[in-house]
Amino acid sequence: MSLASGKECADALEAKGYRVTRVDVGRDVAAVLGELQPDVAFNALHGPFGEDGTIQGVLEYLGIPYTHSGVLASALAMDKEQAKVVARAAGLPVAESRVLDRFEIGEKHPMPAPYVVKPVNEGSSFGVVIVKEGQSHPPQVIGSSEWRYGDRVMVERYIHGRELTCAVMGDVALGICEIIPTGHAFYDYDSKYAPGGSKHEVPAKLSPNIYQKILTLSLKAHQAIGCRGVSRSDFRYDDRHSENGEVVWLEINTQPGMTPTSLVPDIAAAAGHSFGDLVAWMVEDASCMR
Repeated sequence: MSLASGKECADALEAKGYRVTRVDVGRDVAAVLGELQPDVAFNALHGPFGEDGTIQGVLEYLGIPYTHSGVLASALAMDKEQAKVVARAAGLPVAESRVLDRFEIGEKHPMPAPYVVKPVNEGSSFGVVIVKEGQSHPPQVIGSSEWRYGDRVMVERYIHGRELTCAVMGDVALGICEIIPTGHAFYDYDSKYAPGGSKHEVPAKLSPNIYQKILTLSLKAHQAIGCRGVSRSDFRYDDRHSENGEVVWLEINTQPGMTPTSLVPDIAAAAGHSFGDLVAWMVEDASCMR
């Protein structure tokens, strides 16, 4: 999906009058960038290497201003458990969880079901497994040779309720979107990236106090993790028993998707920022030592 995000952003920047060179990142990226000497690197990468502080470190070393968050915030946000430690210390409500070696899970539930097992350092819902109430044993795939997402996994209490996400741009929380998966049990990879995989309701239909609470929590997470540029915080909101139900912060994305089906462009548009204006703002915001 990095290529899709990159294409959309490059097209929009060219339409805005920027001179754009598209770089498909490989192991020679430092040499390529050293030769190009760009004024700014627009980072459209997702996942390990592009989102975890690694490419940010390369850009710092080369002295090339870049978009989104810096080395420390990128690495911290990518480690779901460490990000939750910081978020909890900043006063954000987070779900109980523990990190285990995947082979420790075995035949016994590591916590009462329902719970979620997810890789500690992945994005795009890769490797997320939901264990439902009444399931007799943990999912066996996690300890099998089919598992491709590393040996450290987070086991987290499953939060019932609505899937909400909030975009932050600079020091402003832009708005909240509710994600309604269509034909999927949860907001998985296909829901995120396949056309029609999910419905985005922007702004989310929430009571004013809950809406404001989530805006405030999103900005607080952005600042506590040390993010720069644009970020996106994901939440669950359980309003089954009360309108003032449970709001839980799940994680922060320092490199949100920028494709036609992505969330941040939808939220920004509802706040009055066209896609072109959004990516132009990111370029103008770029710097080193982020």
